[in-house]
Amino acid sequence: MRILFTGGSGKAGRHVLPWLADRGHDVLNFDLKPSEHARIPNLLGDITDAGQVFNAMTAHFNFSGFERGRAPAPVDAVVHFAAVPRILMHPDNETYRVNVMGTYNVIEAAMKLGIRKVIVASSETTYGVCFAEGDKDYHSFPLDEDYDIDPMDSYGLSKLVNEKTARAFAERFKADIYALRIGNVIEPHEYGRFPGFVANPPLRKRNAWSYIDARDLGQIVHLCLQKSGLGFQVFNAVNDSITTDGPTEAFLKKWCPNTPHRRPLVGDEAPLSNRKIREVLGFKEAHNWRGEVKKLSA
Repeated sequence: MRILFTGGSGKAGRHVLPWLADRGHDVLNFDLKPSEHARIPNLLGDITDAGQVFNAMTAHFNFSGFERGRAPAPVDAVVHFAAVPRILMHPDNETYRVNVMGTYNVIEAAMKLGIRKVIVASSETTYGVCFAEGDKDYHSFPLDEDYDIDPMDSYGLSKLVNEKTARAFAERFKADIYALRIGNVIEPHEYGRFPGFVANPPLRKRNAWSYIDARDLGQIVHLCLQKSGLGFQVFNAVNDSITTDGPTEAFLKKWCPNTPHRRPLVGDEAPLSNRKIREVLGFKEAHNWRGEVKKLSA
């Protein structure tokens, strides 16, 4: 596929970009700054400018495009990761504006150009605890895609609205738009922090004691691009295991005694459930945190 990838220079994007390129896709990174990967072309631009977004989806990726002797066609798919990545970086209204209008611009341009495959980055923050005021409990465990998401912060709210935007356009244009509720993104060098997480369980409550390896996120995006015909879908994008020692169910009953369990939690499964991506997309994690910690300590 020819893919426009927005936000490929960010923490998650810089791992997903090469994953897609290594699997034969032609990828153009559309971001405010260039990617660190010299082999991947860049187009510098702003997702809040609808004209720039439209243009990016109908641009040559590099000079070799001019050799074909015809104007560039729209891309085959869009992966939209560009955003203000969290609160406390910009004023709240700016975070909301960039994330909501940027996503609207990206999806609208794709739909009106006839692009029928869009992957958008949603977030674990939609589950309401990550950036909550004070110690807020989850409604129930596990956290799955049918959960009543209820963020109280500008970032999580922007992601909730983006999911609704994606659903509206998917229904109107009969397109596949998949929203990934991405967990706490962990890069390879960050696994040294995990023994500290295990030693102090309350540290990870805001992330539901879950995570997504940045490289496994690349696999998830690739699987989304390969899967067609699902319309609008939400997928939790997380790894398999809880970031603690011991069985998940017993751990949660100790640390969240007032939160009900809607089904048994098996073994060390993550409270932020990835059952759907495993069953629907065929996701198989390659980077379990325990193995990655062992690699760092070897």
